[in-house]
Amino acid sequence: VAGTITLLRIMAEVGVNKLVFSSTAAVYGEPEYSPIDEDHPLNPVNPYGRSKLMIEQMIEDFHKAYGLQYIALRYFCAAGATSENGESRKSQETHLIPLVVDTALGKRSHVEVFGSDYPTKDGTGVRDYIHVSNIAMAHILAMESLDNVPSGALNLGTGNGYSVLEVIEVTQRVLGCEIPRKHAPSRPGDPASLVASHKKAQEVLGWSPKYTLEDIIRSTYEWRNHPQY
Repeated sequence: VAGTITLLRIMAEVGVNKLVFSSTAAVYGEPEYSPIDEDHPLNPVNPYGRSKLMIEQMIEDFHKAYGLQYIALRYFCAAGATSENGESRKSQETHLIPLVVDTALGKRSHVEVFGSDYPTKDGTGVRDYIHVSNIAMAHILAMESLDNVPSGALNLGTGNGYSVLEVIEVTQRVLGCEIPRKHAPSRPGDPASLVASHKKAQEVLGWSPKYTLEDIIRSTYEWRNHPQY
């Protein structure tokens, strides 16, 4: 947050007045309705979401005070890779799809499923998984559109929610293997469900997601099985 204040001040001093900010669906907190649109109340329930909301508010202040043109892209659950490029967290990995794929590859003994009593169809948390290539395209469109669209926030998601157990089941089907899992207590600050409405991004940027959960799983598998990983 402090670094963003410094960046915004310097931008104002030197006359840089365009910004595309990587935000998050965590600014919404526990959803009051679904799918979540950009008018949903902002009530983050964890430090990550609160920090992103603080930055969004600062950017809006600079928009009003200095004419900063901006688009804040609120990612839902970013996932996937290309066959040659992706994120590498190794032992520090905490995201579901990489953990599930690593288990399929024999790099882990099982997947921990946190929580089994959420108010969802199977009791496990539901998320809207969006391929990183879809996110990259949204950034390009946002940068190209800054002069022509109102400043503000846009959701990036598919509008389709998958539970933890559904992600495991789809991975088993796509990769053709059994994935052991163990249930664990839910984690504080994890909303039961986060599913996006991307209607505004489609209207403002002409953007729509082009990759499915199956595509995300295949690309994650190819990357994490790559010799350079």
